[in-house]
Amino acid sequence: MSTISVRLHQVRPTTAEVTIRDHKLLIDRPESKGGGNWGAMGGELLLASLGGCFMSNLFEVVRSREAPVQKIQTTVTGTLEGTPPRFTAIELHVTADYPDEAEFQKFVTISERACIVANTLKPAVAITIQIEKR
Repeated sequence: MSTISVRLHQVRPTTAEVTIRDHKLLIDRPESKGGGNWGAMGGELLLASLGGCFMSNLFEVVRSREAPVQKIQTTVTGTLEGTPPRFTAIELHVTADYPDEAEFQKFVTISERACIVANTLKPAVAITIQIEKR
C-alpha cells in the first residue's frame, strides 16, 4: 500500500492554499458564489485532476512507444445534477495529430486504465472519452 498526501491551509477568508510536493495553488469560489475568485473551485480541480492524470499517462504511452502523436489536447466537462450537487457524468474530449486512429484509440484506453483518478471515480460517475483528429 502507498499513500499520497497534500496540505491545505487558509490564506484568505474564502481561500485555501494547497501544497503538493513543491507546488502551491489556491482554491477559492468565484465572487458570484461568495468567494474571492483567488483560485479554482474544488470541483474544477477534480476535473483538472482527472484530465491531468489521464494526459500524464497518455504522454508516457506515446513517449514509450515513440509514436508520432503530437498536439494532444483534452477538454474535461462535468455534468452537475442533484441536491446536493454532484458530477453525474464526465466527458473527456481528446484531440491530437496522429497517423493511425486504431493505435491512438489503444493509447487512450491504456491511459484511462492507468489513471488513478479515473479508476477512483468510475464506480460513482459515468466517464466517457471522445477522440477527434486535429
